[in-house]
Amino acid sequence: MNENTSPEIETLILTAKKHLKGLLSLAFEHSDQAAVVVYDKGCLLSDILSQAYKRALPDAVCVDFDARSPEEILDILGSLHASDLAVLVQSTSFRLDAFRLRVELFKRKIKVIEHPHLSRMPDAEAACYIDSLAYDAAYYRGVGRALKAKIDSATSGMLESGGEILHYGCAFEPAKLNIGDYSQMANVGGQFPLGEVFTEAQDLRALNGRVRIFCFGDVSYKVNTPQTPITLVIEQGQVLSCENSTPAFDLILSNIRRDEGVVWVRELGLGMNRAFSKTRTVSDTGTYERMCGVHLSLGAKHGIYGKPGFKRSDGKYHVDVFVDTQTFTLGDEVVYRDGTWLV
Repeated sequence: MNENTSPEIETLILTAKKHLKGLLSLAFEHSDQAAVVVYDKGCLLSDILSQAYKRALPDAVCVDFDARSPEEILDILGSLHASDLAVLVQSTSFRLDAFRLRVELFKRKIKVIEHPHLSRMPDAEAACYIDSLAYDAAYYRGVGRALKAKIDSATSGMLESGGEILHYGCAFEPAKLNIGDYSQMANVGGQFPLGEVFTEAQDLRALNGRVRIFCFGDVSYKVNTPQTPITLVIEQGQVLSCENSTPAFDLILSNIRRDEGVVWVRELGLGMNRAFSKTRTVSDTGTYERMCGVHLSLGAKHGIYGKPGFKRSDGKYHVDVFVDTQTFTLGDEVVYRDGTWLV
């Protein structure tokens, strides 16, 4: 243990190391391939993760982003070959001119683990984030594949939240998986933590009813939890009104309406990460969307699925809202109840 490291922080580093070794072995099948870890020291969580990676990958080349020039960093990453590993531990998001790190690394068939925007989470949330890195392959792959199979064959769905009902009156788009199984995927890796299956309605206008949300991603990409859950009134796939709104949520809706005209509901996200729940949260929306439950997106932007009348360049907003879910039903089968997936 470093003499400047407290026992509490050392425990977090050791826990992170254990979880990362599981990820590296089971999800990435990393053994003796080369590895580069690029990190910064902008927050406690980035410092803990960088130290954990150094221990989990003792032969890796470790690079302090703020101590090297962009040219040096690109040269080091340029030494990697297909099937090697790049890890990006970022308090914010690394910028190297126009070089989009993950995209360019994927083009070269390099495996990528990306931990962005860690500074959005205060020190008190570090343990929760670290817990989210534990990789239960049987759970993620078993439940994830089962959910995909049921989504892909369902012709309807129903989301019950706090006594409100939201109906999906059509089939769903083929579900996408983020479960640490890259065997059928073009690229290996992505943004962590893992744990999500997502889709959307084939016909966006077939979405009708009411849905209660307990938190949402605000304009600063932070999780905002109002004192009273907000109820959205949805007709033909658009948010027409809401009840118990707040100024922060009103700002989201007004921004979308100003720039896109109407507020579409698109993504149906089924989070699987059991480190996060309605009561155990983190502040970064992009991390919390893996929460074991259901979230939707507001706004026209969802580039994974093309739709008639939607140009990918036109959608400006993809705002995650988290449903106060009691049950989620596909066809006649309840697949989620009170915090647990039942498949």
